[in-house]
Amino acid sequence: MGKVIIFNIVRFIALIAMQVVLFKNIGYYNLATPFPYILFIFLLPIGTSNFLLYLFAFITGLTVDAFYDSIGVHAAACVALVWFRIFFCNITLDVDVQGSFETPSLGIMGNKWFFSYISIGTLIHHIVLLHVEYFSFSNYLSTLFSILLSSIFTILLIILMSLLFYKRKSRLLGN
Repeated sequence: MGKVIIFNIVRFIALIAMQVVLFKNIGYYNLATPFPYILFIFLLPIGTSNFLLYLFAFITGLTVDAFYDSIGVHAAACVALVWFRIFFCNITLDVDVQGSFETPSLGIMGNKWFFSYISIGTLIHHIVLLHVEYFSFSNYLSTLFSILLSSIFTILLIILMSLLFYKRKSRLLGN
């Protein structure tokens, strides 16, 4: 248990540092901006209580907001992401798996489950993030285009990071 906590603290610091130092300055004409820091929320253990998930998401979002000089935009998007995570895990995982303390990674959950989990969650995060950030219906098509491109960019980075640290273990779900 202590090993999991330390590993998640290191993961939090590493992902936030990469987001602030590296990915803050990467973008494609202000249309596609990656936000791979949300991988921290995706990889929190399955059995984490809902209160702690919301708390970690809020803290993660506020930390990124502090570096981006935004007021609660990332915090709101991270809380929406946790809402999706709880809903998705409740409808797709067995009760005995929900009580486990496994990390929902590519090697444990399988390809289909993990890719749908990452893709839908990233899309929800980006929809909330960019709608709250722009808060306007003028140029709505460019907002939707930015959501789509940023989501694709973030999903590709998250999958790349997941493949770099891929460990083949026994599957909790079938492929």
